[in-house]
Amino acid sequence: MAELTKKIVSTPSAPIPQAEKPKRDAKDIGSKTKHSIVSRRTKGDNVFDVLNTLFMIVFTIVIMYPLLNMIAVSFNDGLDALKGGITLFPRVFTLKNYQHVLSQQNMLTAAKISVLRTVIGTVSSTLITALLAYVLSRKEFLFKKQLSLLYVVTMYVSGGLIPIFLVYKALGLVNSFMVYILPGMVPAFSMLVLRTYMNGLPDSLAESAMMDGAGHLTIFIKIIFPLCMPVIATVALFTAVGQWNSWFDAMLYNRMNDGLSTLQYELMKTLASVTSKKTTAESMKNASATVTPTSVRAAATVVTALPIVILYPFLQRYFVAGLTIGGVKE
Repeated sequence: MAELTKKIVSTPSAPIPQAEKPKRDAKDIGSKTKHSIVSRRTKGDNVFDVLNTLFMIVFTIVIMYPLLNMIAVSFNDGLDALKGGITLFPRVFTLKNYQHVLSQQNMLTAAKISVLRTVIGTVSSTLITALLAYVLSRKEFLFKKQLSLLYVVTMYVSGGLIPIFLVYKALGLVNSFMVYILPGMVPAFSMLVLRTYMNGLPDSLAESAMMDGAGHLTIFIKIIFPLCMPVIATVALFTAVGQWNSWFDAMLYNRMNDGLSTLQYELMKTLASVTSKKTTAESMKNASATVTPTSVRAAATVVTALPIVILYPFLQRYFVAGLTIGGVKE
């Protein structure tokens, strides 16, 4: 009896089967979480969403209406546009406004000059400014505070129009394409923006690269420049817009050279000629005339703004990211 009891005790008991827990699929968890979040929404939340959506729609219409109205006027007959009442669509469709603007003498050459100055000026200015900002962001550079202060002063104090013209003339920049490039090569605002962003980057990145034998140029090209791409794209967009819209320097320094005139300057001259009293009187007398100062102004504005409007969506994500300057911390 004792041996039988010993065998029973020593015999391992079979494991008691347990009910398996049902496996929870990730989709089920996500759907339950989403359902719980939706179920917690109150009636006030739904009302707020509706009102917020309506407000954004109205706000978008208010912002877009002037642009759409200007486009409609540019495609409308000039004399008919003087009657008013044009909203989002042209009432009497015509292309004569654009034909008048684009058929002016020297317009094609001026467009080429504007494209060249925008591309060359933007690329060269962005690269040189980024290099200077990198130098001023280095702790081992002795005169970074003094040089930064010098650039800040130039933002608030100008040398005056006549002294600047005399200096440009002495340097041979008058009646030259380089007057569009060299004077604005290193804008102070862009330099300060880039330097601020680079100051927020961890110093350990450059230090580890130096320990591996990399020089400053290698560090700038392979490490700093890629990390600063959002703010560099933002600065490049600002520079490109400034170069494209500039016309005063063409009027001041290259007025006697039609081969160096810019598109904006030619459009300004066209608009000035149309808005003159003599041209306006003649257009009002001629019943067949379809070009008026109002319609030409709208067409010239569309021609000027169209390239930037096309370019902006491609740089929008960099532009938004560049607004968070200084957000990188070690």
